[in-house]
Amino acid sequence: MAELREGYTLCGLLKDRNAPDSGIQGIEPGSDGDHVVVTNSTRSVIMYKVSDQKPLCSWTVKQGQTLTCCAVYNPETKEYVGVSDHKVIRVWKAEDLMLDKAFKATVSSDVWRVHCARGGQPVVLFQRGALRCLDSLLAAPQQQIEEVLGEEETIRWSADLVAETQHFVVFTTEQKGSHFLYVHRLNPQTLHKYRLESEEPGLPPLSVSASYREKHISLLYLYPNGHVYQSQVSVRAAAGEDGAQALPRVLLLRLPVGEGSLGAAMATVLDEAHMVVVGVPHPSAGVGKDFLCIWNTNFQTLQAAKEIAGKIYGQLWSYSGKLFIPHGRSLSVIPYECPESSLASALGKRKQAGAEECKVPTCALSWNTLLHERAAPNSDPEEHKETKENRSQFASDGTVDRVLELIKTGSVMEVEREVQGLLSRPDAGDVQPAAGHVASSLVARSSADPAFYPHTALAALVSTKCLCHSLCPDLLMLALEKKDYFLCQLCLNFFPDIPEAVTCACLKTFISVPDADVKQTELDPGSIAFMELLVAGGPDQDALHNGFSHTPPTVEDGLEQRGGEGDAGKGRVDDQETTSSRSEHTCPVGLHKAVLLNEILQTPYNDAFLLPHLKDLTPQQVILFLQYLLFLYFKYSKDAFALENCDSRTPTLTQIVDWVCLLLDGHFTVLVMTPEARDLLLNLHKFVRCQVKMYSELGKIEGSLQELHNMKAKQDIGQYSIQVIKLF
Repeated sequence: MAELREGYTLCGLLKDRNAPDSGIQGIEPGSDGDHVVVTNSTRSVIMYKVSDQKPLCSWTVKQGQTLTCCAVYNPETKEYVGVSDHKVIRVWKAEDLMLDKAFKATVSSDVWRVHCARGGQPVVLFQRGALRCLDSLLAAPQQQIEEVLGEEETIRWSADLVAETQHFVVFTTEQKGSHFLYVHRLNPQTLHKYRLESEEPGLPPLSVSASYREKHISLLYLYPNGHVYQSQVSVRAAAGEDGAQALPRVLLLRLPVGEGSLGAAMATVLDEAHMVVVGVPHPSAGVGKDFLCIWNTNFQTLQAAKEIAGKIYGQLWSYSGKLFIPHGRSLSVIPYECPESSLASALGKRKQAGAEECKVPTCALSWNTLLHERAAPNSDPEEHKETKENRSQFASDGTVDRVLELIKTGSVMEVEREVQGLLSRPDAGDVQPAAGHVASSLVARSSADPAFYPHTALAALVSTKCLCHSLCPDLLMLALEKKDYFLCQLCLNFFPDIPEAVTCACLKTFISVPDADVKQTELDPGSIAFMELLVAGGPDQDALHNGFSHTPPTVEDGLEQRGGEGDAGKGRVDDQETTSSRSEHTCPVGLHKAVLLNEILQTPYNDAFLLPHLKDLTPQQVILFLQYLLFLYFKYSKDAFALENCDSRTPTLTQIVDWVCLLLDGHFTVLVMTPEARDLLLNLHKFVRCQVKMYSELGKIEGSLQELHNMKAKQDIGQYSIQVIKLF
């Protein structure tokens, strides 16, 4: 899951207090990932070392002169290039102290921007759309510059990028309310023009961002109404025909904007699955607060958010895993991380320890197929076409619409009968696009009408494995409210994307519910059988495993530091050992409650997001949960292999230990200060010492076996010999 880390201030903004803009024209990468070049709208260019938060070099033009575009750094020549007064191109090195003494050349037309992409040479984009390489332009500064744009056509945004060894400059223009995209390729020189689809009359895009992916130039547009669109231009088809062609677009996101529209906002592509937006309200925050948000465009989920204090200017830059944001009177740097996009990472889920623990339904359709109707790389085109036709036929025959209409007014029996009929159809495998709508409608009416609760229909929808938490986020909380623990178990079993807050809400409910209330609940028979086996003593409790008979650790193993108390002290310790051993063999909760707690143990999570919610547990809840985990740990220490390989779905020893660590991390101080937790902590300490000793001995055996493996047999050994091997 994407993450925004703690930010820091790079510098203050040199601007008037009431200025409408930030005073920064642009930020460009420097000599490496730790250096950036900041161009102020006043008269200065400053190079900063980001990690040290300090300027290294600064250059300023004379009074009366103005920098009209942001300066760039050319890594090939180790020079800086800037433009003053629209026509004067300046080139200087880091050791140059005065810009007036550095090289400068006056060109014949106004310059819009100088671009210098990594892996490409510096290029100059003129305000009338012409493009020149910097070297050829400086060789003849007064050369004639042609006009590419039409009358009253103005450049609004530009960028350059290197794709497949080709250098491209893309820019958008506006002409009498119409917007166009130009794709200019260098070497060979080609220019292609596209007409952008209009959102609303007089509604230009607030920001445009370009990136290269899969042999296409991808454009991202953010509009004041919060709509984010994507367009793609083929790299190989960039040399098109004359005239403006229509450029198709797809809607990626509908960002929340509240009652009004966005003013100063910007969206930037981070990678093929993530984008960052500044100046857009948080979906659950109040009005008047500006946030920096990272969205996953594949799954349309909010990944990370950070409130930005002060005025937002609609500016945002991203270099080397850092975001640069001017706000208020400062320029902030916020590091970020965007892992590879998947459903688990998009919703903050930790990868399971093994492939056998993955709970992603195998029958669920591809997310790319659902969202973008893309065929798999090795799929048959005819089969893909047939699947699309079946899905279209399934969606258009009115069955789903009829069920949705019935949910609004029908009785529980009628609704459940229709849902069962929908799921039992021959083409039920294509029900996934409609499953979320049906489940959401059922949950919405159940929340509004307390007398309506179709348990069977909801359980059947979850059992299809076509639902996930993000499709119906209120389903699990409704099941908790209705005390439908069987549905809770199904959701915890089949949903791979349950948020950590919901997981903790389930944990608190399961711990707090009386055993009598949950005892009559119908749960998974295999899970019940596993707990009955565990409470009864585990598989072959009295058998020897590889010649080892489990013996509980002695008192000296766990409490040897308490020596010197005399016989009376020894007696107290023996009594405590007897009580502790008895509690370790006894399950502190009922069988049904234990089954639900086992589902919690197997739910994927990210500890960074889980810990804050775990701190809401009361000390009594933490102690009870730790006692149950200690009981599981004691049982698993006898024969973890046999227990983890039962036919039913069971937690692993690793999951048990991880949850013990999480609870101790979140409540260590409270547990130390709670008298009831003293014996529990001593027992945990004892088992940890035993595990340390066991692994220490295993390490010694491993070293001895390695030495034996490395020993070279003597070649003169006869038919009979005696060898003495010393193991140290």
